[in-house]
Amino acid sequence: MSNTSYYSKEGLEKLKEELNQLISVDRPSISQQIAEARDKGDLSENAEYDAAKDAQGLLELKISKLQDLIMNARILDESKLDVSKVLLFSMVKIKNLQNGAIMKYTIVPESEADLKSMKISVTSPISKGLLGKQIGDKVEITVPAGTIPFEIIEITRL
Repeated sequence: MSNTSYYSKEGLEKLKEELNQLISVDRPSISQQIAEARDKGDLSENAEYDAAKDAQGLLELKISKLQDLIMNARILDESKLDVSKVLLFSMVKIKNLQNGAIMKYTIVPESEADLKSMKISVTSPISKGLLGKQIGDKVEITVPAGTIPFEIIEITRL
């Protein structure tokens, strides 16, 4: 039994595109490799055949996991989320109370996290410390570098 995962519409589309690529391009390619290796003779001593069969097994496992993930995925309607507190898909502006630095993060599902785009996973220490908090709240978040005090300055939606 799988857990329900929440995605933005774009995030779910990305997963579906990846699954389509695996099924329509990668699967036929590996089948072709197996056929070519089989044509080369004795299968008991054919390393090429064994490698292609292993690759096929890994691909089928990946396809199965992706299908399960998509089947249990739910799209979160961001327009109906409360903007008074930090939730999934919140854009949060926080101030580091130690050094005065201001940062702006978007809290996203783990599969959509991208630190370069300032999108942090809902499972990250910073997100966990911010979830459910409101503008003006001060929180102390334990990160690998230690405990850092933050103040929530602004909460918006995408």
